[in-house]
Amino acid sequence: MATAALHSLTYLEPSALTSSPDRAALGLQTSGGRTPAGAVANPTFFRGFVTNPAVAAAGLLAVADVAAARYYDPKRVASLDPVVTANGDRLRFESFSGCGGVHARLDVLPDGLDGETGHGTTNVDVNAPLREALAKLTAGNPLHLTVGPDELAVATLGDRVVEKKVPLPERWLRGFAETQVIAAEFELRAEVRAGEAVRFLRGLPRGRTGARGGQWVVAAGGQLRITTRPVPGAVCLPGPQRLGALHQVLRHALSLRLYGPTADGELQSAAWEIALPGMRLTLTLSPEAGRGFSGEGAVLAALSDPETESDAELLSVLLAWDPRIEVRDLAVQSGLTPARTRAALTRLGVDGRIGYDIAEAAYYHRELPYAVGRAERHNPRLRSARELVAAGAVRLDPASPEFADVRTEFGDHRVRLDTANRYTCTCRWWAEHRGRRGPCSHALAVRIVRNTEK
Repeated sequence: MATAALHSLTYLEPSALTSSPDRAALGLQTSGGRTPAGAVANPTFFRGFVTNPAVAAAGLLAVADVAAARYYDPKRVASLDPVVTANGDRLRFESFSGCGGVHARLDVLPDGLDGETGHGTTNVDVNAPLREALAKLTAGNPLHLTVGPDELAVATLGDRVVEKKVPLPERWLRGFAETQVIAAEFELRAEVRAGEAVRFLRGLPRGRTGARGGQWVVAAGGQLRITTRPVPGAVCLPGPQRLGALHQVLRHALSLRLYGPTADGELQSAAWEIALPGMRLTLTLSPEAGRGFSGEGAVLAALSDPETESDAELLSVLLAWDPRIEVRDLAVQSGLTPARTRAALTRLGVDGRIGYDIAEAAYYHRELPYAVGRAERHNPRLRSARELVAAGAVRLDPASPEFADVRTEFGDHRVRLDTANRYTCTCRWWAEHRGRRGPCSHALAVRIVRNTEK
């Protein structure tokens, strides 16, 4: 099965950083954007100044580092241009690693910008010469930033058009959807000052450790320490080399925050956020270095519910490129329950239309530049579940309503719905993962049939 498609990007010219005696100018070129007015080939989302030039340059480099990295199987080259979302008062730069296990986001907050910010999402060109120039930028002169082409570039296209064909792995697309669902369950577990953040992160191994055992990080007395046991308040640290992009911004750090679910002994996702002057840089790590977010299955239950699609359509008309979307407020506006609102937001996340900001514990509107429904269509477990339903392979047990049988070419499986509304199954997938990577295709098929018969 194909794992990647080619995504064509057309920029009017390369992104570049230029300098003059009185200021530096950073022009980030855009391609294929979505805006309140619809699709735009090369939109412009910001014109103005960045209040902390060296910090912004370091943050952009960190996002670009993740986009160019494969932390698992590093011999294969990754080349994925980041995306930027303009939410009217801030800019959010996002990328995924080529291996699908690390998500990076730089939030340039209102205090970090001095200019006019638009609304929309697009890819941005981050090329090798630009990266070299950003690495040399100092805080000496003001930095003028343009996200999108200027009038001169539009008027004099000529032969300056830059066309890129970059791989767009299906697992990378699904990873965006999974991270916003997983991160919504995170809580703040630790916070330390800049000095401790520098000490701890610089002491981590840079190369691949090769260890498959779990490590956790816990804060005590204002310091971070590594432990092999998931003590209360600890966050998982799988593959510490995957935090390498944070080194780009350490000299500007104000503090470090760690987010994660309640530690329970199993390998888990976690988020590492560095607070910067006027900005935030966040890396979210999958539970294992060799395990991409695409297979976590956090979105599957919501996608299998028939009412979720219509609920998502209802919510979509209420989205207005808001930088902060509260579930409670959106539920009131839509008339849906909070549970149905969250499920609909999951569906919108699968279509690339919603992200989640851990620091603000709120969603935000964005429109990733890929086809709506693509990530769902390429999810193998959901596709298999619907094939089982279509084949009539699910038989609910009339004598014991909590049980169902699913017939497959490899044998029958018994699915049970427990008192906590969780499904278990007799298949190998359930035996291996115990629900930690979402439901199996058999449980999904039973869920679809039960919901259809309601």
